[in-house]
Amino acid sequence: MLPTTSPHSNGALSTRDAARHTAGAKRYKYLRRLLHFRQMDFEFALWQMLYLFTSPQRVYRNFHYRKQTKDQWARDDPAFLVLLSIWLCASTIGFGLVLDMGVLDTLKLLLWVVLVDCIGVGLLISTLMWIVSNKYLLKNPSGKCDVEWGYAFDVHLNAFYPLLVILHFLQLFFINHVVINSDWFLGYFVGNTFWLIAIGYYLYITFLGYNALPFLKNTVILLYPFALLSLIYVLSVSLGWNFTRGLCWFYKYRVH
Repeated sequence: MLPTTSPHSNGALSTRDAARHTAGAKRYKYLRRLLHFRQMDFEFALWQMLYLFTSPQRVYRNFHYRKQTKDQWARDDPAFLVLLSIWLCASTIGFGLVLDMGVLDTLKLLLWVVLVDCIGVGLLISTLMWIVSNKYLLKNPSGKCDVEWGYAFDVHLNAFYPLLVILHFLQLFFINHVVINSDWFLGYFVGNTFWLIAIGYYLYITFLGYNALPFLKNTVILLYPFALLSLIYVLSVSLGWNFTRGLCWFYKYRVH
């Protein structure tokens, strides 16, 4: 049961102060657990990573359970973030090896990918989705329910993980052998198909994340970018655009 306020007290102020305290306490607990690996449930985080590929709806059902038991939608365990960081570092080092980068250049690329691509872009997208969902998608804007920023960040991490595995890990095995990094039709067809699947996963899992919140409306609009994605894919294959080759060139340009 949530605490109630007396009709003679300043209920709005008390509720606001309590919410701020609760948000701060949750954030502190989350950051503190980053320093205590034994308190993290890595087995459960691995389970979530598996089901993000096979049945992402099951992952969001667990978010519902967390809301019922801990009164928050966002994760309170940073194990998923830690495992995602390990995946990111390992795959980036693999990219450095495939592109014949030296040790120093690979370290530079790793810093770029972690600080800018993952943290910087992740914070930007999460904040943007948090603002948009609370401003335009709430069923009752004057109600007590709203989208937590931490939940928006979790949705981004959920959607980012399959994209990372597809583009930063699976694709590595094809860059040289299928000559994705070339002007051949087979190269940009296979490479661009990887991009289609990866971004498609990102859009779909993002949609599932916000669709899982019962106080949001019109979340189907988050699927509309699929039309643009399909159009870009068809154009890229028809015109010979090679997104993977562009990514390889961009990574090399970054470190130089």
